[in-house]
Parts: sequence; structure tokens; C-alpha cells
Amino acid sequence: MGSQVANLPYPLDPLSLDEINTAISLVKKAHGETLLFNVVSLHEPRKAEFTAWLASPETAPRPKRVADVVVIAPGGKVFDGLVDLAGGSITKWELLDGEQPIITMEELQLVEHIVRKDPKVIEQCVISGIPAEDMHKVYCDPWTIGYDERFGSKARLQQALMYYRPDIDTCQYQYPLDFCPIYDADKGEIIAIDIPKIRRPLSKAPAVDYHPAAVEARGGYRTNLKPINITQPEGVSFKLTGREIEWQNWKFHIGFNYREGIILNNITFNDKGAVRPIFHRLSLAEMVVPYGNPERPHHRKHALDQGEYGAGYMTNSLALGCDCKGSIHYLDAHFPTRAGGVRTIKNAICIHEEDAGILFKHSDFRDDSVIVTRGRKFIISQVFTAANYEYAIYWIFHQDGTIQLEIKLTGILNTYAMLEDEDTNGWGTQVFPGVNAHNHQHLFCLRVDANVDGPDNTVFVNDAVPSEAPVGSPENYYGNGFYNKRTKLETEGQARTDYNGATSRTWEIANTNKLNPYSKKPVSYKLVSREVPGLLPKEGSLVWKRAPFARHAVHVTKYRDDELWPAGRHVPQTSGEPSRGISEWIGDGAAPIDNTDLVLWHTFGVTHFPSPEDFPVMPAEPMTLLLRPRNFFAGNPAMDVAPSFCTTPSQIAAGREAVVDASDRMSRLAFEGDDGTVSMNGANGGCCSGNNGP
Repeated sequence: MGSQVANLPYPLDPLSLDEINTAISLVKKAHGETLLFNVVSLHEPRKAEFTAWLASPETAPRPKRVADVVVIAPGGKVFDGLVDLAGGSITKWELLDGEQPIITMEELQLVEHIVRKDPKVIEQCVISGIPAEDMHKVYCDPWTIGYDERFGSKARLQQALMYYRPDIDTCQYQYPLDFCPIYDADKGEIIAIDIPKIRRPLSKAPAVDYHPAAVEARGGYRTNLKPINITQPEGVSFKLTGREIEWQNWKFHIGFNYREGIILNNITFNDKGAVRPIFHRLSLAEMVVPYGNPERPHHRKHALDQGEYGAGYMTNSLALGCDCKGSIHYLDAHFPTRAGGVRTIKNAICIHEEDAGILFKHSDFRDDSVIVTRGRKFIISQVFTAANYEYAIYWIFHQDGTIQLEIKLTGILNTYAMLEDEDTNGWGTQVFPGVNAHNHQHLFCLRVDANVDGPDNTVFVNDAVPSEAPVGSPENYYGNGFYNKRTKLETEGQARTDYNGATSRTWEIANTNKLNPYSKKPVSYKLVSREVPGLLPKEGSLVWKRAPFARHAVHVTKYRDDELWPAGRHVPQTSGEPSRGISEWIGDGAAPIDNTDLVLWHTFGVTHFPSPEDFPVMPAEPMTLLLRPRNFFAGNPAMDVAPSFCTTPSQIAAGREAVVDASDRMSRLAFEGDDGTVSMNGANGGCCSGNNGP
């Protein structure tokens, strides 16, 4: 892997504070001081240029540092630009027609101040039961309008989801209001208010809050939890050079941008001295959260949070011992302000290790010989807040060559007002008096830029199926035959495939040019993902058109530079006609994808039917998937991880001590009497005991 030389940034490092300032200065000098900056981010080098440098960093040209810039000029004009930072020149400056760039946090925060002063909004608040003098207690979650045929995409709009907060510490989502103002950013004013046919006045139910004072007032916190301390007295087992990580046999680069958040690049594994490439780039490329109430204006609630607001822009500043526990290293993130300054999110990325439980174990029932090896996992994480929801993203590397992506959903339900005993028509659930939480989905799109033992890869669908031969036939006389049915995906069109739980479907990214020495099968990495609900809004719906990646569990495309975001580059206020992003790239689906440089896109997630247990704050709901080596290694690649305990049959027969006893000396029996005997735990054994029979 190429590295940082003479303090030069790695070509995939995010822009530094100085580089962001340089880009802004050059753009202002060329196009004026009145621009509003929505994006100043690394324009990633072309893949061919980067891989050439990676192969020979001492002799190949170093990729230029280029800034991707998006600005809004007076009159609402939107420009896309590229800035050559070293050369000090603007190499692209393009006026967009009818496209709206990502909405920044500053834009979102502005709307709340506008709605509190708008006479028509105040009028609706009074109708809902809020005194005019209480407008400082009115809040809103501004969302992009999605798409509304009344307004189109020329004007830059947001819809304000309205709430009342009687006390500053009260959860606003238990007092939703029933109307929805529309804000025009160019005019700086409310241009319309969507009012339902059936009015639902402000709820009068007493507040139920999750902050400490409210919990104490209801009886206090539980007091029966003893501390669990995580220590690494000798320090961590990973090495960080710039943003290049080395841990166990893994090595890769950690990037970060305003939109995807964490990006992992040039992922390799040292297989007994041979450094083998696995993935060129991994990221969470897009997501969509469609809500299931078809009544206007709720059809507009389908947030494409990354394309419309940015997982990087919404990232939390993480707290030691709270968001991450143990021996932690953090990385910051730098972004532009709209006015052309720079803001920093401290501790945007958390890097640490955790115990991973048993890595492998076997006990011989004949003689009680045993080996048990505990695993460790390496985690790179971020947490971002999209209005009411928190998304905790964990990229987890395992010692056996597995990469795991885990996402935890927490935060607060998006809510809407309801009358007492109102029929929700199945579109939602009353989670608290006067609070209707609508059904919704969280669908994420994983982008896998494959490089499995080299750039030429092929994708197969794997299905576990019974033998086609009938019971009693020579091929399957007893009827118990089953096998792995592999189907090669030859074209981009054929690769549009869906999950099938009945066949334990997986997808395999294989290098058919290289075979495993024992199985004689192509080396590969397998996508194992079982939380894969289909998009529930119907074909032809607004969501279906705007989020084409969610139409299938897997798409596969031939690699092309700049095809990074499957809902398109500029997502706010797209109509889906024509459909942008991955559907546009695939076109008629004829492009071949066999034995070539390819990208696999996987949509996975959860369908959420809310319940009272999710309110007023939601316990974290996890989902996960794996990228696992299959036929990639000649054997278990983690056998060189030292065991915690091991005895062999010959050792036992000779009456000798264990070959290895590296069990954790900090571990203790939970219940032990004064005489040292176990009072409740049964046999005293732990990791050092085998089985006492078959």
C-alpha cells in the first residue's frame, strides 16, 4: 500500500482545514463573496490513476488534490465546481438547471426561527391550542420537501414537521402538531401551509420524558448494576500512520466525507506474507426511510438522509466512555460553513478493539482435551443524528478475515397528532395519548467496490436447494440430497436480484481466475445478509422512483468513476422522472459484468411497526451483515491466534499440565462462598473445562 511521504497527505485523505480554506478562497476570488457553500470535499482521484500510484508510489505520478465544490449563488443558482488545490485553479464550473444540492445543518436550523415569526403559522398554532405568546415553545424538524408537484424543483424548499415543547427538557415528539408549513429558502419565508381535512388539537396528556429529572420523579434509576471496566494495560494492538490502519493481518485507509461518513479504502489482508487485496472501497452510500401513511402530506415523508442531508454533516462528536468504551482513538472531521468558514466535528470517528467471544473451540468427549481461543474485533464507528433518529454505524474487522457492518437504530420516533381513540387505519400505532407513530422502513445501501485478489471479479448468487432428483431415484434414493446452486450474474440487468430466505440466499464476489488449492473453487468473498425487507411502497410510487437502489436487494454495475451515490449526485427535490443514479447507470441492463472491475450494491434494513416500548426514546435496534471469505484461504486464517487454554490428548494421558493456560486472570466466579466453593454457578471450570461426555 502506498503511504504518506514527507508529510504529504494520502491521496484519499479528507481535505484538511487548510485545503478547505484554499478552495473557498479560490472560489470567492473568482466568483464573488456572496456565495453560499454547501460542499467543499475531496474529489477522489480517478481509480486508474490511484491504483497506478498505489502500485509504485515512488515512481508513478501522485494523484492531484482536488476539491469538489457546490455553491448556491444569489438568485438560487447552483454551481458544481472542481478546484485544483496545488495548481490554484478552478477546472470546472457548471451551472445546474433545476437541481438542488444537499441541505446543510445551518439551513435546517434556520427554518425554526422563521416559522415562529410567521403570522400564518402563528394562526395555525392558535387553532391547535397554543397561545400566541408561546411561540418560543414551538419547534420544527425541517425536512427537504422530497418532491411536490405543486412546486417542482426550481425553488429550494423544506417542509417543517411541527411540534410543541411546553418545557425545554420535554420531548417535543409527544406533542406533534397537525399542519405542515413549506419554507422557500430563496425567499426566506413560508410560502404555503398544508392543513389536514380533520383537525387534531394539541394533546393535553402529561409529559413522559427520558431525561434524568423526569426519571427520578418517576421513581429513579435502577441501582443494581455493578461496574464493568474495560482495560488494555499494555495499550492497543493497532497501528495508525496518518489514516492508514494496521491491525492483525488487516491494513486499510480510513476516509470520511460529508455524505457517506466513513469510507474504507484499499482493504488488504496479509496471508502468511502475501498481501492480498480484497476491496478497493467500502461505504454506506445511501439510505431511504419511507413512511407508510398514504394520506397527504405524509407521502412526502421518505427521507434519503445521506443524499439529502449527509451522514458526515450530521455526525455526532463522540464522548469517551459513553459512545465508545475502552482504549479509544478518535479522528476529527472538517467541513465548510455556508458563509465560507470551516467547522470541525471533534471525535467524529471512534477506533477501538473489543473482545469478540469465542473465535473457535473444540472439546474431545473421549478424554476432556480442549482448545478454546477467544477472538478480538476491531471497530471503526460513527453516530449521526437525522432529526429524530440516531444511526450508529460500526465497521467491524474480525481475525478470521470477516468484515461486518452493524447498524444500530435509536433516538425518537417520528410522530403525528391523533384524536382520542382515532383509528390509525393500520398506517401507524398510538404509542402515547395523542401520539401516532407511522409505520416506516429504514433501507440502507452498501456499496462494495470489489478487488477480491485483483480487480477482475464475477458475482454469483448462491441458493441452498434440494436435489432435483426424486426420492427413490439412483441419484437421490433416500431423498436427502441438497446442494449450493450457483448462478453467475452475466449482465447488469440480470444482476438485479432479490433476497430469498427460503434458500438462505447469499451473493459471492469471486475471482474466477484464481482457484483455492483444495476446493478448486474460485477465491471469493460472500455477502451474508438476512435482514433484507423489500421496498413496501409500490412500483411507480414516488419513493420507488426517487430511490431506485431500493427496488432490489442487489445490483451489480461495471466500475465507472464518479458512480458513487445510487440515488444520484443531487438528491433533494428530485421527482424520479427520469430516475437518477443506479437505474440511469444500468439503463437497458446489457452491460457485461463477468470477470471485470465491478461494484456490488446491497440494500438491506428493517421494517418498523412502532410500539409503546419505542417511546419516548427507542432502545437500540441492531441489524448486521457479513462479508466472509469463502475459498479465499487455504485453511482457517486465525489458527495463529494464541489460545486462552489448550490441553491435548497426549498431555492428558501423561498427566501433565495444560500446554497453554493464558486464561484471563481478571475473571472471577460470580458467586462464591466463604470456603471458596461455588454456590450457584455449578461446576468450577470456565474456559479451562471440556465436556464431561457426548
